[in-house]
Amino acid sequence: MEWLPLLSTLMGAAIGIAATLIADRNKWRREVARQALEVRRAVYTEYASALKDAGEEIRAVALGDHRSDAARDTAVREAFRATGLYTASERLWLVGPPLVVAAGNEAFHSLRRMRDAYARGVVVGSAEDRAFIQRRRTAMAEMRRRMREDLGVGPLGIE
Repeated sequence: MEWLPLLSTLMGAAIGIAATLIADRNKWRREVARQALEVRRAVYTEYASALKDAGEEIRAVALGDHRSDAARDTAVREAFRATGLYTASERLWLVGPPLVVAAGNEAFHSLRRMRDAYARGVVVGSAEDRAFIQRRRTAMAEMRRRMREDLGVGPLGIE
């Protein structure tokens, strides 16, 4: 009996099985990476939207009339909490890479500084308010840039 044809057949089968396993593993890795990217995209969208919503809410409350400083403070803080920003922030901290989380955290704190200013009576449209808005815009632009970079999307070039 000739062993060479049998060994060739066995080697061919082993190579075929190994190639199939490697291809399946690579396909699985690509799918996991694609799913992780989609999760990050959803979290980034939720977080950026929550930051915008919170900004609009606290600004609207700051524009309103309040019977007392304490009432204004309470209303501004409640508007901030009601937007779901804290939940969105925790999601970002769970799935975002360090540079995105750091940029998101800076955007969060810039908005929180604005919230505190409105709570203590800073007037919407004042010079102090404009400075807060500029710092917030800068932080938001950096956060979006980092998010787009992580998602593999090119820069907008308009911020």
